[in-house]
Amino acid sequence: MVRELLLVAPADFVRERTARQRAVRGDDRALAARIGGLRKPAPAAWVVDLLAHEGALDEAVALGPAVRQAQADADPTAIRQLRQQRSQVVSALAQAGADLATDAGHPATPAVLDQVRATIEAAMADPHAGAAVRSGLLVQPLESAGFEAVDLDGALADPDAVPDAWSGTDAEPIPITSARRARKASRASRPDREPEPQPETKQKQERKPEPETDPAAERRAARAAESTARAESRDADAALDTAEADLASAEDRRADLERQLAEAAADVERAEWARDEAEAASDRARELLRAAQRHRHDVGR
Repeated sequence: MVRELLLVAPADFVRERTARQRAVRGDDRALAARIGGLRKPAPAAWVVDLLAHEGALDEAVALGPAVRQAQADADPTAIRQLRQQRSQVVSALAQAGADLATDAGHPATPAVLDQVRATIEAAMADPHAGAAVRSGLLVQPLESAGFEAVDLDGALADPDAVPDAWSGTDAEPIPITSARRARKASRASRPDREPEPQPETKQKQERKPEPETDPAAERRAARAAESTARAESRDADAALDTAEADLASAEDRRADLERQLAEAAADVERAEWARDEAEAASDRARELLRAAQRHRHDVGR
């Protein structure tokens, strides 16, 4: 359902999300909450999701490992050929995305198509970005910065639903979520980290006793946290019920006002028709009066 909803054009997304959330809320509140939490896709991400739905991105993503290998080998001939092929594939896919957006009734602007091209290029540069664009779950466009890993934070509607990176080899695939954790750990381990402790310091740390824990206190804390979470869930449900009731009331009021406006317009139309009839009758009466006056004048002679 998530992928299907992300195929809805951004201009219609919020309305469709609300309708689907209401449709399932009575039977599955967890699913309704999940639907309600989905972010509206950016226009470029929507176009990429349309391409993913058509299965049009596989060739571009599959080209990525060859490009990366040629760059690693510093093979100028292979790099030149692959770059030309990449440019052709990206241009063709951008045009296909533009056609799909137009067919859906929401043509993409040149700026949006530039972001679509950048996203496809990022999918070629990073296997995890490749898996992301092929998933059909993109909500933000991607951008590649040289040999750096593409930042996927906040780019997917559901990162856990994108299981594997597209490596183009028989190597063991790496889950997207694991890759993100590894990338963050790698960033944290760069030269600005603290120096390694000396052996003596390590021994002191190893001898440091673990703090004692109170199982009863931990259980009480867990129960308190669970109680708080339940209360917050009830409050959220109540707020949602109130918001839905307010929305329904506002829609009913709008419908009532529209009926009143239509009735008033009909009354005005009937009044204008009666006025026209009255004016016509008045004109006929004046004409008859003038004719009678002329007749009496002629008889008096």
